[in-house]
Amino acid sequence: MRANVYFATIKGKHKSLLNKTEKLFDQAGFASLIKKGDFVAIKVHFGEKGNTAYLSPLFVRAVVDKVKECGGKPFLTDANTLYVGSRSNAIDHIKTAIENGFDFAVTGAPIIITDGMNGREHINVKINGKHFEEAKIGAAVCHAQAIIALSHFKGHELTGFGGALKNMGMGLGSRSGKQMMHSDVLPQVYQNKCTGCTDCIKWCPAKAINFTQKKAYINPEKCYGCGECVVACTTGAIEISWKTEPHMIQEKIVEYVSGALQGKEKKSGFFNFLMNVTPDCDCYGWNDMPIVPDIGILASDDPIAIDMASVDLVNKTQGLKGSRLRDIGNRDKFKAVTNIEWKPQLDYGQEIGLGTTDYELIEVSC
Repeated sequence: MRANVYFATIKGKHKSLLNKTEKLFDQAGFASLIKKGDFVAIKVHFGEKGNTAYLSPLFVRAVVDKVKECGGKPFLTDANTLYVGSRSNAIDHIKTAIENGFDFAVTGAPIIITDGMNGREHINVKINGKHFEEAKIGAAVCHAQAIIALSHFKGHELTGFGGALKNMGMGLGSRSGKQMMHSDVLPQVYQNKCTGCTDCIKWCPAKAINFTQKKAYINPEKCYGCGECVVACTTGAIEISWKTEPHMIQEKIVEYVSGALQGKEKKSGFFNFLMNVTPDCDCYGWNDMPIVPDIGILASDDPIAIDMASVDLVNKTQGLKGSRLRDIGNRDKFKAVTNIEWKPQLDYGQEIGLGTTDYELIEVSC
C-alpha cells in the first residue's frame, strides 16, 4: 500500500512556514498519535557549535505547541555524539542547544539528552537484525510513549543524505551504539596517549582489555566492538575508526531506527525540512552553502516514504550555481556531491518493514 507524504511548498505569499508546519501536523494525522499525558519525544539535531544550517527552533516550537494541544508532554531530545565536539556529554550538549536557540523560552519544552550525562544511559532493545541482535537506544526515548522526528534534510558524507532515518537511527543510538554503527573495525589503543587510568577495563563487558607495562591492550579475539571503551576513555587513547562500507553503515542505522521505534510504531511521526539543503551534516562546526534552493516541508508517518520523497524533490530541483554541486542539473544530486549510493538504506528499511518507497505526495494548501 502506498504511503501518504504531505507536502507544503516554500512558495506562497503571506503564508507563514510556521503555520504550514502546524497544518502539516494536522493533515498527517499526528494528533491521533498522542494521548493525554503521553511523554512525547521531539527528536531534533541541535546543531554543532559554529554551524548555522540546523533546523530553526521556531519550527520546533510550532510542533511543541501542537503536541501540547493534544495533551502530550513534549521534551526535546538527542543522543550525545561519539566524536569530540560541543555535544559529546549532556552538559556541553545542553549548553550548545541553548546557545543555538533551543532554550525553554523559545521552544516551550525542556531538553533531555536521551543517553544521559556521558552517553551510557541506554536500553538494549532486541531487534534480531542482520547486523545487530540488540540496539543500544537512549533510555529517555525508550521511556516516551510517542515520538516525532524533526529532520533537517541535507547531504551526508557516509549515507549520501541525512533525513528521518539518519536522524532517528544514528541520532538515538547511545555513544557505544554509534561506534558499532560506524565501524566494523575493532577499537585500537594508541599507546602514546594511554595514561593507564584503567577506566576502560571497568566498562569492558567482554573482558577484552588487559594492561601491559601500564598501558591498555585490547585482545581482538575477545573484543566484539561494543564501543564502551571508546566512551570510557577520557584521553583519546582509544580512537574511533570511521571506515566502513556505505551500505553496511546504512543498514546498521536502519536497524537502529527499528529499535528506536519499537513499541511506538503506531505512535511516531516524521517531518523533513527541505531548507538549507547543505552538502554535509550539521555535526560540523561550520556549513557550506546549500546545493538547491529551499523547497518546503514534508510530513508522514512513514520514515522510508518521507526520505524517498525528499530525495525525489531535491533531484527535481535545479541546483544552485557556486555550490559544491558542479553540475546543477544533475539527476542524482546527493550521489554527485558525496559519491555515495544512498538507496540501500531505503531498500533495507522497506525489507524489514519500516515503511515503503511507494508513496503519494499530497500537497497541502495553506
